[in-house]
Amino acid sequence: MYVLRPGNGSPRRGLQKAVSVPGRRRESRSSRMDPQWLEAAVYGGTPKDWLVALGLSAAVALTVYLVKPILLRRLEAQALRSRTQIDDAMVAALRATRLWLVVIFALSIGSHYLTLPDRHGGVLKMVTAAAFFLQLGFWAGAALRFWMDRSRAKALASNASAATSLSAIGFLAQMVLWTVILLLVLDNFGINITALVAGLGIGGVAVALAVQNILGDLFASLSIVVDKPFVIGDFIIVDNYMGTVENVGLKTTRIRSLDGEQIVFSNSDLLKTRLRNYKRMVERRVVFSFGVSYDTSPEQIERIPPTIRRIIEGQPKVRFERAHFQKFGEYSLVFETVYWVTDPDYNLYMDIQQAVNLEIMRALKSAEVVFGLPRQSLVMERPLRFEAEGAPLGAGNGTKAGSAH
Repeated sequence: MYVLRPGNGSPRRGLQKAVSVPGRRRESRSSRMDPQWLEAAVYGGTPKDWLVALGLSAAVALTVYLVKPILLRRLEAQALRSRTQIDDAMVAALRATRLWLVVIFALSIGSHYLTLPDRHGGVLKMVTAAAFFLQLGFWAGAALRFWMDRSRAKALASNASAATSLSAIGFLAQMVLWTVILLLVLDNFGINITALVAGLGIGGVAVALAVQNILGDLFASLSIVVDKPFVIGDFIIVDNYMGTVENVGLKTTRIRSLDGEQIVFSNSDLLKTRLRNYKRMVERRVVFSFGVSYDTSPEQIERIPPTIRRIIEGQPKVRFERAHFQKFGEYSLVFETVYWVTDPDYNLYMDIQQAVNLEIMRALKSAEVVFGLPRQSLVMERPLRFEAEGAPLGAGNGTKAGSAH
C-alpha cells in the first residue's frame, strides 16, 4: 500500500509504502472483544454490580436456609441436656424464622452494591424495616406461646383455675404484641397513627354492633375466667349434656363427654343456663330404696333397718344417716336408706354401693325375707265349678238334662 505524503514537490517522493505493524491490528480486535457492557450504567449500577448484588443476596438467603436446621438440631440436643427453659424458648423462636422475610433482608444487603434512586431506595428500606418488625413479632410470639404452654401444663397439674386464666392471658398478650407490631409497621410506612386510632374509635361502634354476638361470647369468656364457675378438668352437667371441660376459648367452651365425643357450647349460653359442677363436690349423698314382700312379718321388718345400718357402717369412707320402713308400695314394703360417701370419687361410690347391695341380699336371704316383686292376685266372689268330661250340659249348675225348653 502506498500513501501520499507531502514532499519537495515531487509526487514520487510523496508516495511512500506504508509499513504495517503486526501488533496494532490485534490490539484493535481485542479492544472490540472487551466486555464493555459490564461497565454500562443500568438503573442504579452496572450489570456487574447487579450480578454481585443478586449473588450476595442469594448467598445470604441460602446460608440461612442451610444453617437453620443445623442450629435447630444442636439447640434441641442442648435443650434435652439442660434444665433451663431458655434454650427451649430459643428453639421455639428459631422455628418461627420465616424464609420469605430472610429473602427480603438478603435483598436489602445486596442493594448496598447499587446506587438506587432515592424513591426506590426509600421503599426498599421501609419494606426491610417492616420485614424486621414482622420477624421480631414471630420470634416474640413463638417465645410467648412456649412460655404460656409450659405455664399452662404446670398449672393443670396443680391449679386448673390458673390454667383457665392463662388461656385468656395468652390471647390478650398475643393481641397486644401484634397490635404493637402493626402500629410500628404502619408508622414505618409514614401513616399517621394518631388519626388512625381516632378513626378506629369511631368505627369501633359500628363494628361492635355488627359483631355483638361475638363480643358477647368474648365478655362471657372473661366472666368465666374471672368468676370461675368451672375450670379446665371439671366434670359438669349442662341440661342433658355432661362431660369434662377441655378448653375455655374466647367464643366457645369444649367438653369431652363420657361417650368420647366433644361437645361445644357457646360461652354466653353457658352463663345463661344452670350447670352442675361435680368436680367441686366435697362428699356424695346416696339415697337408695328396695322393697320386700308383703308376706314379711312385722318382726322381720323391724330387724331390717338395724341390719342395713350395720352393713353401711362397716364400709370405709361412709357416714350413715338413716334407714327406715318408708311406705307401703304397690307390690312391696318399701325401705329407704340414706348415707354419705366422704370422698367425691364416683368409682369409689359405685364400689361401696355394690358392696352394700351384696351384703343386704345375703342378710335378707339368711333372714328368709323375699324381695317384693310385681304380681297380681285374682279374687273370685264364689268358687268356680268345673264339669267332668262327658257330663250333660248344665249338670254343674243344678239343672236337669232335658228340662230346658
